[in-house]
Amino acid sequence: MADDFTERYRDLLTGWYDCVDRIVLNAYYPMGSTAGGFRTWWRRLIGGTDAEADAVLDNAHLMRLAGRFARRVRAWAADNAVPVIDCTAGERKHLVAEEYLRTHSVGPGVFLILVARAPAMVWDVRRSADGTVLGGLARKRTYVNHYSFHIMDRAWGHLVIKMAGHAPFGAQVILNGHEYVAIAAQGEGIGFVKEGNCFTETTDPAGLAQIADTLSQDAAAGRLGQVIDRWIYTACLIFGLDLADQQRTCFRYAYSNYQAEYSRNLLFAYGGHMDRVFNAMLDRTRSRLDIPAVRTLFGARRRPGKYGMRPSPRVGVVLETPAWDLTVFKVCFGLLTLKGYTKGARVLRFEAITHNTRQLGCGRALDRFPQIIARLAGMCQRFCTALDCVDIGFLPGGTLDQLPLPAQLGASRVGGIDVNQPRIRAALAAVLALAPSPDGFTVAEMAAKVHAMTGQTHATYNVRQAAYDLRKLRAKQLVAKPARTRRYYLPGPAARTISALLTLRDHVIAPILAGVKIRRHDHVPARLTPIDQDYEHLRTDMATLFRHLGIQPGPAAA
Repeated sequence: MADDFTERYRDLLTGWYDCVDRIVLNAYYPMGSTAGGFRTWWRRLIGGTDAEADAVLDNAHLMRLAGRFARRVRAWAADNAVPVIDCTAGERKHLVAEEYLRTHSVGPGVFLILVARAPAMVWDVRRSADGTVLGGLARKRTYVNHYSFHIMDRAWGHLVIKMAGHAPFGAQVILNGHEYVAIAAQGEGIGFVKEGNCFTETTDPAGLAQIADTLSQDAAAGRLGQVIDRWIYTACLIFGLDLADQQRTCFRYAYSNYQAEYSRNLLFAYGGHMDRVFNAMLDRTRSRLDIPAVRTLFGARRRPGKYGMRPSPRVGVVLETPAWDLTVFKVCFGLLTLKGYTKGARVLRFEAITHNTRQLGCGRALDRFPQIIARLAGMCQRFCTALDCVDIGFLPGGTLDQLPLPAQLGASRVGGIDVNQPRIRAALAAVLALAPSPDGFTVAEMAAKVHAMTGQTHATYNVRQAAYDLRKLRAKQLVAKPARTRRYYLPGPAARTISALLTLRDHVIAPILAGVKIRRHDHVPARLTPIDQDYEHLRTDMATLFRHLGIQPGPAAA
């Protein structure tokens, strides 16, 4: 479903597609998550009587199990010519893997193993002083060696399984939806140019979008489970437990969603059009959305214009090093991030990212993957719509006359809205800045945003005042609140109205009235920007209008 931003610039696009990007899943052994379950698994692993198994359940034997995992990994890697690289703290391991792929040709299977220390939950066995009595097991968070198995899969491309060497061998699986779509598109004969995790050119945008949509369907959870099961037991866990031990102890992983990214990618016909659209939108919305910083990295090439050379996509072409400018801006809401940036020569991308799926509140089990992606898709669509509504303001007829009048909210009568009051303007600006919020905003969040944007404190603007201002905005249909909730949200038409009100008050009326007071012989710069030229024309025309109407702007006017 297209959003308002996509619909507005549809004529400039050759196509667009939505795709699931980075997927991070946690793999855990449910029985090993409790002390009693871990003891049961240990007894199955050791065999014999329960007393005999409990007698060798101590930290020394668990460390020996971890040491055996490490020795088996390095021995197998040496026999199969798979490099094992020990990484230092802070080293970007994905860059190591990308560099290896650039210089080596790999086939299906494990092609690289990276070893690094990271925190993990392990079991601490407590025994009596003489070691004869088992006191209990306690979970302890400590740094242990993790082994990142980089695997090339025929259907999913490059994936990573990061496994702890200590029992119960917790793991994390990292995949990328664009890798899956690229392999599927290549099988369908669709030509494309891929830069990182983005398709910058394609011969069939509609066909590519159709393939990408398969990762948002209910069957995607089954595909994820299949690809993990295909590798985690035979390529990773086998170093700690061979297949016979896995079967005897009934060791089976369960999977949960940890992180996910979803993107909307707009393919412009000309890179110059994309630059103008994105930069103009960014200039107008940055201050209104209270975006603190925008990062721009300058590339080595200039984006082609209408008559520039357009590269012809070939099947499976991958550009490893971006050559174009990259401008990124993002808005964070707790563990959720909304991001917009340019990619390649003519792709504009909007992303919705959940750094921990717990914040979405829709469950974390693997079968909840379609619901999580649906939530992210809705966030991405609302983000694009909010950007368009904040960027392009619209003021319906009669709004300025109706706003100051009292209104009715339920059975209560509330006052009107006077945009000349600094307090109500601060409230409107805060509400507009919270427009992209994925789950709406509360009264406390709105008051905190006013404090952040204006520098006020709780003594000058508190939660009770924010609640009263929101009641006035609700009475004028500028803010909505679903029934039986404490969260507010900003509808699209209301965002356009508030944006137009603030722009009219702060960027039209105030500068014109201030400009009319400029002396006739004051120095005017020789070189003016287009906006400065517009203000200068308005200033001179308004001065003439005031003189014809017999209005004296001020004692400073000549």
